Amino acid sequence: MSEVQKKFYVLRAISGKENKVREYLEAEMKNTDLKDYVAQVLIPTEKVYSVRNGKKVMKERSYLPGYVLVEANMTRETMGRLRNIPNVLGFLGETPGGVPVPLRPSEVTRILGSIDEQQGNDEVIAMPFSVGENVKVIAGPFGGFSGVIEDVNNERKKLKVMVKIFGR
Repeated sequence: MSEVQKKFYVLRAISGKENKVREYLEAEMKNTDLKDYVAQVLIPTEKVYSVRNGKKVMKERSYLPGYVLVEANMTRETMGRLRNIPNVLGFLGETPGGVPVPLRPSEVTRILGSIDEQQGNDEVIAMPFSVGENVKVIAGPFGGFSGVIEDVNNERKKLKVMVKIFGR
C-alpha cells in the first residue's frame, strides 16, 4: 500500500491499558499482514517529576489517557481487526455508518508537536501537596516545627504553611 493513503486515527482504549493495546498491535503487525495497513502506533506521553521521600522521581504518564493514535490505511478488514483488539472500545469520531473519521493534519501536527515539546522540556514537577495536609518545615525561622498547608501555588512551586507554636 502506498504511504499517501495512510492517515492517523484515534482508538479509544480502556484507560490504563494503552500500553497493552500498543503491545498487542505491534505483535499483530509482526506476526500477520497488518503491517501492510498500519504504519505506526503512538501513545502520547509526558514526563512528570515528583518528589518522594526527598528524592526527585521521574514518571511517564499518558498525555491523552484512554487514547491510542494509529497511522493506518483504513479498509473494512483493518477497521474490524483494530476494533476486535482486547481493551479497545472503538474509534473516536465515527460516522453514522461506523466508518472512523481520520484526524485532520493540523490536529496531528498539534498532538505530535506537543509531544516533541514535552520531550524538549527539562522537567515538570508535580507538587504532591494538598491543602490541610500536615508537613514539617525544614527551612527558615520556623525550621523544625510542624504545620498545616493553607495554600498551594503550583506556578511558583510554593506552599503557605500555618505553624502553630504551642504556649503562645
